[in-house]
Amino acid sequence: MSVGGTVREALALLRRHAGPVYTTSLAVTLVNTVPDVLRQLLVYRDPSVGHALLVDVVGFTTGLLAQLWLTGALTDLPGTGRVRPRGALGRGTATALRAVRVSPAAVLAGVVLGGSVSALLTLPPSVAALGVDGVLGPLDAPSAAAFTVATVSDVVASWVTLPFLAVVLVLTAGSTRRFAGKGRA
Repeated sequence: MSVGGTVREALALLRRHAGPVYTTSLAVTLVNTVPDVLRQLLVYRDPSVGHALLVDVVGFTTGLLAQLWLTGALTDLPGTGRVRPRGALGRGTATALRAVRVSPAAVLAGVVLGGSVSALLTLPPSVAALGVDGVLGPLDAPSAAAFTVATVSDVVASWVTLPFLAVVLVLTAGSTRRFAGKGRA
């Protein structure tokens, strides 16, 4: 399947199964929000760039785990339309690795498109609340309202975009099974 075909099929699957997919995505996003907020609070009044980078590494790691878990939970979506939470992290990791091997271009398209939508949902409210320096650099003690606006915009962006990349990964990895004669994706 072409990269464009994968993207179109992912969007069609998300539309067809929006209820269970976005409910699961919301749960994953809210669970991921706890360490996300805690990591920001650890450097709330700390202008250190080194600490801010460490906080970003922690945030990337927790976000990656959320993405892999959701990917694993959605592996049955193309075939059955079901979400399967048990064992999702292991399945999601295997699915993501297989997708990268099968079509790095499709995975890159999923990351770029999802990241672009995430940026459109996150950057305007975050810049309005925190200012450009607050978004690019250490937090340096923003007001509670500004911090809340930035956090809510991150939650919305994750909730909306995590499923897209997950389904792109599932479809891309599933194409291996179709070509190898191992059943449906």
